[in-house]
Amino acid sequence: MDFVQAFTFPFQDQDWIKKLAITGLISLIPIVGWIAVFGWSLEVARRLIRSEAPVLPDWSNFGGNFGLGIKGTVISLVVSIPLIVLYLPFGAMSFLSDREQLATALTIVAICTGCLALLYSIVVMFALPAAFGQLAATDSLADAFKVGRLLSLIRAAPAAHLIVILGLIVSGILAPLGSIACGIGVLFTLAYSFAANGHLYGQAHVEAARAAGA
Repeated sequence: MDFVQAFTFPFQDQDWIKKLAITGLISLIPIVGWIAVFGWSLEVARRLIRSEAPVLPDWSNFGGNFGLGIKGTVISLVVSIPLIVLYLPFGAMSFLSDREQLATALTIVAICTGCLALLYSIVVMFALPAAFGQLAATDSLADAFKVGRLLSLIRAAPAAHLIVILGLIVSGILAPLGSIACGIGVLFTLAYSFAANGHLYGQAHVEAARAAGA
């Protein structure tokens, strides 16, 4: 894994300003824009996995980016369902505070499910990058949900997936920094963060697939 390369590769594209600017503007479109930009990020991963150039894509295939983003969003939503269920007791507590015995029981349940939610959150942090990389490589939702395949990728390169998690934290910090420039710069930094994330997904998949022997 080349951590630095994930954050420097966009500048190797001579049209990086135009590509990031268009990406930032598209992100302003409610819902559709965010899904398309997410797909654009996964397209970065796909191009890296398949050694296609340029790695930083343009927007000549908006429909393809949007379709890939839809698939990635489905993965995120499905994987998040257990977390929503595990956190339900916390929400119920706020409505039953006047019923002392029931509230006490719910508090105990909430503590138990909270611990499970924390453990599952750790699993999700590793599973989502692996699933996104698998989606980018195969363009198949079914393949992205193959638990055995995801586990083999994570086991083959746990350090690579940990680096992806750290990279996502860094890009999450960088994304809002553009707001310093009267809010306009955030369009660039947001697009830049999505590009870096895609590069990290792609790198992790390449390394894990190589280590797994497939």
